[in-house]
Amino acid sequence: MAVRCRRAAAWVVAIATGLGVASVPACTSATVDQIDYAVDGGLSTYNSTTVAGAASAGPQAFSRTLIGFGYHGPDGQIVTDHDFGSISVVGRAPLVLDYQISDAAVYSDGEPITCDDLVLAWAAQSGRFAGFDAASRAGYLDIENIECQPGTKKARVSFFPDRNIVDYEELFTATSMMPSHIISAKLGVNTTDAVLGRLGPAEDVIARIAEAWNTTWQLDHNADLRNFPSSGPYKIDSVLDGGAVVLVANDLWWGAKPVTKRVTVWPQTADIAERVNKRVIEVVDVATGSAGSLIPPDDYDSTDSPSGGIQQLIFAPTGPLSETPARRAVALCTPRDVIAGDAGLPVVNSRLNTAIDDAFDQAENVPEAQQFARADPDAARDALDGRPLAVRIGYRGPNTRLAAVVGAITASCAPAGVSVTEVAADSIGPQALREGRIDVLLASTGGSTGSGSSGSSAVDAYELFSGNGNNLSGYHNDQIDGIISALAVTADPTEMVRLLGESAPVLWADMPTLPLYRQQRTLLSSKKTYGVAANPTRWGAGWNMDRWELKQ
Repeated sequence: MAVRCRRAAAWVVAIATGLGVASVPACTSATVDQIDYAVDGGLSTYNSTTVAGAASAGPQAFSRTLIGFGYHGPDGQIVTDHDFGSISVVGRAPLVLDYQISDAAVYSDGEPITCDDLVLAWAAQSGRFAGFDAASRAGYLDIENIECQPGTKKARVSFFPDRNIVDYEELFTATSMMPSHIISAKLGVNTTDAVLGRLGPAEDVIARIAEAWNTTWQLDHNADLRNFPSSGPYKIDSVLDGGAVVLVANDLWWGAKPVTKRVTVWPQTADIAERVNKRVIEVVDVATGSAGSLIPPDDYDSTDSPSGGIQQLIFAPTGPLSETPARRAVALCTPRDVIAGDAGLPVVNSRLNTAIDDAFDQAENVPEAQQFARADPDAARDALDGRPLAVRIGYRGPNTRLAAVVGAITASCAPAGVSVTEVAADSIGPQALREGRIDVLLASTGGSTGSGSSGSSAVDAYELFSGNGNNLSGYHNDQIDGIISALAVTADPTEMVRLLGESAPVLWADMPTLPLYRQQRTLLSSKKTYGVAANPTRWGAGWNMDRWELKQ
């Protein structure tokens, strides 16, 4: 029986990867209608495109509640979501795309999904309109115009000349579009007319839309869930004390019905190992080592795999590390070789390239990186001219792996006159760095607790682009901006390697961040749970949760 069901599960994953929908072959044991799923980080917002939302566990939780024209499959690749709609290329010079939303597509509150949602997503993430706290402008800032008649299901998206984005399929995907009708109803204004200038001068209206976009979808047990409609097979049923979110089958979903009717998504806490041992949680998707020695019981499967995210030190734009010599001093006394070795991994030197590809990994291994390969307290002291330096390094805790990283830095930097204070709490993240509560954020790509990766190195590189929301160090360098912009429209591997090699000496000199190692992922699942597959992007294993099945 177990063998037959495992084969069925493999078939489910294969079909879901290729088509986006699948029916689960029958197994003779009964299906359980509840699965518990533990993820990295917290679940503070439904809007996973804000700075805080993108760095949270929101993408892992909501990839099947807020869907789009594509999703990221088990290898991080984009898979077209035909349930949602289709994309047609109608021009190449400049790039022009037609987006067609399915006629059947409707939110769980009965409102149709329309091109207005694309317009709002573009407005929020393009950087063209002030006030939106979007994590990234990658790709969206290259869109010159969107043609959309409010309330209809077709949009034409035109890019600026010479901005033929290679990874345009990364746009308007799962978790990237929020329900515009909620904001329109809240403010009494059509968001599309405001954004596209049909209301005349509308700076004040845009400011109100931006504020609503930033704040409407905060998650806690007091949230008005009428403002949280779903466009996918699951919808939010409730938010529990402690931050867990209960998802249930969306009865207005027009595609293949989810196999399991109820999934409870639990934010990472200190008791994950205990809960696994008690068999009260079926799926765990977290950074390797973050929960300590997570030894699976005999009736659980466990797999480790590399993510697309780079674990790194992100230096604050203000405070004691606002100046380059101080950042370089901390980098010089950080034992990167020891830290990576303790994690069982090689040191990585990648900042702009997050691809799991040896050829591209080597592109940023320039001579300037070698002085930071291992700790050199004397060089760190010289960089500070012998002055003491006090640094607060923060991370979302508890996290066993990151606690060890801070411990190693503390011991190694003390001889250089650098004193380290550890700040670990479940509230630590990008906002703590912005507010000056910490001087360094220890996190993955974009400040994330999880992978943080979009699945595209060109998109991930924007975390060091001037003005980008997840450019948490506030870094600005015109040459690096030009390189990042060029990478987004470059498909030639030779040119990509050249650009990455050109960027590396500049970034090692300026030191906005210090890469440590590639974040590894651990996926645990009960052997009675079928269809679960790892994913190297920030959406994690949740990419196909509607295909998961738990057998008694």
